[in-house]
Amino acid sequence: DMNSNSGAKMTPVFLHPQCLDFKPPFKPQDDLQFCAMYRNFGCCDSAKDKELMAKFYKIMDNFDYYGYASCAGYVQDLLCQECSPYAAHLFDAEDPNTPIRTLPGLCPDYCSQFWLKCRSTITLLSDDPQLAEAEPDQGRFCQHLELEDPDYCYPHLLSNEQLTQNLGRVRADPEGCLQLCLEEIANGLRNPLAMVYANDGTHRFFIAEQVGLVWTYLPDRSKLEKPFLNITKAVLTSPWEGDERGFLGMTFHPNYKYNRKLYVYYSVEIGFDERIRISEFRVSPSDMNVVDHGSERIILEVDEPASNHNGGMVMFADDGYLYIFTGDGGMAGDPFGKYGNSQNKSALLGKVLRIDVDDNDRGPLYRIPSDNPFVHERGARPEVYAYGVRNMWRCSVDRGDPLTKEGKGRIFCGDVGQNKFEEIDIIEKGRNYGWRAKEGFSCYDKKLCTNSSLDDVLPIYAYPHKMGKSVTGGYVYRGCEYPNLNGMYIFGDFMSGRMMSLQENKNTGQWDYHEICMGMGLTCAFPGLINNYYQYIISFAEDEAGELYFMSTGVPSATSPTGVVYKLVDPSRRAPPRQCHYDPLPVRVKSKLIKFKPKEKAAAVTTTLPPTTTTTKPPRHTRRKNRRKKGKHRLESGSASAAVPQNGVVRLAGDEQGRDDRGRVEIFANGEWGTVCDDLWNTKNAAVVCRQLGFRFALKASKHSEFGEGKSLRILLDDVQCEGTEESLLGCQHTGVGMHNCAHYEDAGVICGNSDYVDA
Repeated sequence: DMNSNSGAKMTPVFLHPQCLDFKPPFKPQDDLQFCAMYRNFGCCDSAKDKELMAKFYKIMDNFDYYGYASCAGYVQDLLCQECSPYAAHLFDAEDPNTPIRTLPGLCPDYCSQFWLKCRSTITLLSDDPQLAEAEPDQGRFCQHLELEDPDYCYPHLLSNEQLTQNLGRVRADPEGCLQLCLEEIANGLRNPLAMVYANDGTHRFFIAEQVGLVWTYLPDRSKLEKPFLNITKAVLTSPWEGDERGFLGMTFHPNYKYNRKLYVYYSVEIGFDERIRISEFRVSPSDMNVVDHGSERIILEVDEPASNHNGGMVMFADDGYLYIFTGDGGMAGDPFGKYGNSQNKSALLGKVLRIDVDDNDRGPLYRIPSDNPFVHERGARPEVYAYGVRNMWRCSVDRGDPLTKEGKGRIFCGDVGQNKFEEIDIIEKGRNYGWRAKEGFSCYDKKLCTNSSLDDVLPIYAYPHKMGKSVTGGYVYRGCEYPNLNGMYIFGDFMSGRMMSLQENKNTGQWDYHEICMGMGLTCAFPGLINNYYQYIISFAEDEAGELYFMSTGVPSATSPTGVVYKLVDPSRRAPPRQCHYDPLPVRVKSKLIKFKPKEKAAAVTTTLPPTTTTTKPPRHTRRKNRRKKGKHRLESGSASAAVPQNGVVRLAGDEQGRDDRGRVEIFANGEWGTVCDDLWNTKNAAVVCRQLGFRFALKASKHSEFGEGKSLRILLDDVQCEGTEESLLGCQHTGVGMHNCAHYEDAGVICGNSDYVDA
């Protein structure tokens, strides 16, 4: 998929269906009568179709039967290209700053036929004075209608398989990675780890920061200056990267509209004890955008024996009960008691708890649902709904298929693993999810694992630590805007930054895995869309309408304001216009509004990436295995790392024209700069270098000292073998720093880029 011939350009780079409103095409809700060739997929709804038909008759009324017979087909073809999924290409409208063409781009042979038979229709079809001027001269006229990219001219694009194959499906790259795009929604947040909505028709969203602040955002993405909730004084957390304590979760009561109640999950310190606390708050009667801080009632507290594995999810499921997902108590391997906390039903840690908080204004703060599975089991806590979980980080309820409601009510969770596997589970009543007997599909505690009474539920998917070391559970997409994503469970990994999806295969009952990549080339070239994100994926979210978001940060510390919220966008297809329209209920605002200003930029098609992710990343060290989310790994700021380079930092040298996207690879290791040998050098190795330098692609892994010999330096690496996901070459297999059996005429180099072809 990477074109390594310098100067060769793939045509087309990547198919990029786009309408004249700069959005992806769609399947019209109602049948098209006039431009019927685009009834299954294109850029026109029935209203536009009728408008084009009226225009057609208005033009053709000027002709007799003979003129009608010879030109009606051409006129219809030209008018209907506004409905083509490639309308933006045909009318040269991809750049919003250039004037739109009045006639679509035509292939020369078709243009000359049209000109010979029907040039009298030109001034009726278009009021462009330049076209009218060119109309008497066939050569000039057809030259005027030529497109810069001949692949897209009409009608040849209809027979171009590269452009018509899989049109309207989520696009995958050659490795099968699904290409999506992003829209930036909010920024400047400190470890944003929950984004929830109140389900009250206002379509506000509330974003929580780990320090204990929750902010209100309006549907236009403006933020209220006054926080919705501020319990920073009570919340236990710290600035060190990797601290898992803090404000961890929040949810609104299903009847929030009537009772104004919400529930939060956070860490506290009582004396020398650390606890997790579940509290109920009410919203102030005088301001719908502020919590009444005096209304807090503590529903439940659980002692935490260690500072990690604090769980943190709290949510209501379809049955109206409150679900609380606790961690196993921390340290490593759940070392508490005979079988650990998770397998012990008399402990509240390592569990999914289910309680009833309805009508709790008098009497007990919560009741036990009568059908909780262990109500009648001696010694078991009646709150326990499911057990054997290690540290579930982010769970969600499936809204069900918009039409059939299939899948509705299923609870999906990501359960963070110990040192081998991460897993995705569907939570069922009374079931055992295996920890610490099992991790993923494999045995962890051999003795417990072989116990016949374990009767555990296997995950729907598990992945090894070479793909990521800390799962962040996501959502099944059930929104309206991107029909292709319906039924896809989208999740990520906090440590590797990998975005992933699972889709249930109805025939096999298995879940099919696809990685999600950011769209390459022109895939995300729509106004307002970007194709890169900060690595540390903290959480996922759904808005009131069911669209999907995630939160990530550049520095995983509770005090670093590098957190951004992104909306997931499918550039291959959207819902028909107005199908997803809703009118939010008005919001009475008493605080000052801060208008949203996007900061992130798309990785440009030909220029270098702005450093949205740190360019000098050190290699990832082996870190304490029991860290759930915030990795202990530090990201150095550019200025700090410039003084003394970090181990693993790379630079490029030796390009005669001084271009910064190519050169001989030089690496800093053990206190010195050195070169890399080209034995086993390939594009996966090159990809590690290019990504480290802030580029999206490795276009070429160059060998035989193409960029000169670095004779003034020692050769530091030989026989490098990367998987392509490592932080630096030091994280790949190699013979050892300074160990080699090669010479400088074998110095390795790279050509990097942000589009997937090489500029000569």
